[in-house]
Amino acid sequence: MIKGCIFDLDGVVVDTARYHFQAWHRLARELGFNFTEEHNERLKGVSRMASLNILLEVGGLSLTDPEKQKLAAQKNEWYLEHIRKMTPADILPGVTEFLNLLRSVGKKIALGTASKNARIILTQIGLSAAFDSIVDGNRVANAKPDPEVFLIAAADLKLGPKDCLVFEDAIAGVEAAHNGGMKCIGIGHHDILKKADKIIPGFKEATLDLIEF
Repeated sequence: MIKGCIFDLDGVVVDTARYHFQAWHRLARELGFNFTEEHNERLKGVSRMASLNILLEVGGLSLTDPEKQKLAAQKNEWYLEHIRKMTPADILPGVTEFLNLLRSVGKKIALGTASKNARIILTQIGLSAAFDSIVDGNRVANAKPDPEVFLIAAADLKLGPKDCLVFEDAIAGVEAAHNGGMKCIGIGHHDILKKADKIIPGFKEATLDLIEF
């Protein structure tokens, strides 16, 4: 029986992917090359610095660590400009209802995300109190598909990996869940998330049957 549910943030609870893309696209333009939505698919579920390295690879650029830190900070400022304007209306359809449903039957709930801005976003959308544990990019050293973020979340919930179910929208996130010994429900398209144990388009009208395995 599943005792705990761990949710990714971007693309699962809220859709901030467009804000990330706008910021990365702006950075690439300033560096003199184009960064497309297709390129951006490689960044889903990946940490900020790992994302920057992919972007620089696309642009054929090699920079020093101090230069990379400066660019990552600039991108994050552009991103923050967007998320500081978020409201509860930005929560994806059905998410709040599903979280309340899980809580009503005693399931433990955690957030497991590469985002270092997770707490800001949760405050903006009014969901900070919905999670028993928040594991973000400030608490982990290894990016997905390493399972570290989900294993820390499980430990916070005082549960074993087999007792936890992960909700993810990224290939790297699905792999991370499986690498940690957890089941995973993919949020999105079958052709992209085909390795997930179950796949749904979103949480609208989701029921507790979803977490039965």
